[in-house]
Amino acid sequence: MQAEARNVRLSRSSPEGTMDLPTTLAGFPNAAPLDGLDRAWKWSPIPVLYFAGALTADGTRLLQTNQRGGHDEELARAVLAFARQHEELTGGGRHITAVPGFSAAGHAFDAVAAATPGVHGHHKAHDPALTAVTHVVFPAYATEVSGRESLAEAEARYQRMLRPAETGRGPVPFLKMSFDNPRTGVGSTNPGRALAHPRVLRREIPQLVGVPGGFVEFENRVGEVRRMEWDDGWVLSDGTEERRGVSLDELLDLVDESLRA
Repeated sequence: MQAEARNVRLSRSSPEGTMDLPTTLAGFPNAAPLDGLDRAWKWSPIPVLYFAGALTADGTRLLQTNQRGGHDEELARAVLAFARQHEELTGGGRHITAVPGFSAAGHAFDAVAAATPGVHGHHKAHDPALTAVTHVVFPAYATEVSGRESLAEAEARYQRMLRPAETGRGPVPFLKMSFDNPRTGVGSTNPGRALAHPRVLRREIPQLVGVPGGFVEFENRVGEVRRMEWDDGWVLSDGTEERRGVSLDELLDLVDESLRA
């Protein structure tokens, strides 16, 4: 997504030394006002990349949304308007944040998420000063962000897992897991639980049938941790309680319910 920086005019400063964001945005390739939202613009450096941005209520920061492949202007406007109304998206010291309660016609998104400058890195090749005041906001699902992500985890979510520029994407619930399967020799190599896609969790649980000594442990968005092992049947624990005789279907249903939390 760094292609947006091509041929972009460097940001100008006001006489007081603060960034003149309206002038900067108006100088983007093919820039034009974004209809229906004040102090907002849209631009497109190349035909497959579409961007829109709006100033925060105090005018000191840029809320930017990115789309790839096609431009849904109504969705971009709705995301920017929601983000402007929810200042908690750009505060609190979290690397990536989501606020629920969002909706847009024709889409299943139920939240708007925001990535900090250190996570998204947009504009940094040509205008680091602009990067520092830009928060990338995007339509999301409330299950996707915990708010506890480290910088590295937030970067992984934003850059590789969530596909935030794709407006037709489905949810990718937040999940951290570790596992080991002595029979297949497959397992995690990280010292603790690491980010994973839900399909990996659902794939590895059935592989433990009849494999004593193996385990799958996972953590959901709200920090609930569960561990599943095989010992002449399934053993499910959450750190305080242990259950035996749970069926595989029950475990998989539990996973689905947990990832919706």
